[in-house]
Amino acid sequence: MRTFSTVEGLPVISLSSGEECGHILDLFYENGSICGFMIDAKGWFTKHQFLPVSAIKSIGTDGVMVEHPQDLKPITHKIKNCYSLKTGKKKLHGTALLTAEGEKLGLLEDVYFMEELGTIIGYEVTEGLVADLVEGRRVVKTNASLTIADGRAILSD
Repeated sequence: MRTFSTVEGLPVISLSSGEECGHILDLFYENGSICGFMIDAKGWFTKHQFLPVSAIKSIGTDGVMVEHPQDLKPITHKIKNCYSLKTGKKKLHGTALLTAEGEKLGLLEDVYFMEELGTIIGYEVTEGLVADLVEGRRVVKTNASLTIADGRAILSD
């Protein structure tokens, strides 16, 4: 189990060539699982790229390993329609997280996921800086699906 914050900024390294392909910038989310990661590709004129979860061989403390640099793909319109955690118009970070009963749990700060499957198994929420300092952040472990609309995310069974 990992949080996105532990993989953010890690280099993506090719097993076949040893080449560093870029760094993890963001994750893409859809239907309760991670589609893949946004990679800040190396080079002056290269655009961000997409790394599908299926192409990841392993995630370590110092890097994300892929078989070939060609495993990174262009960010397509379909992927742009996914939610992202930190960037873009459809970002989850800072979104109000509510239960199906209407209880506000806090603002979404991070996600917990199973690295082998890319399945999201929990959310880290905050109630603000002062609450974080006094009480700490709250972790909501769940396998419920997330309904996202109008600046809020609702955990539904």
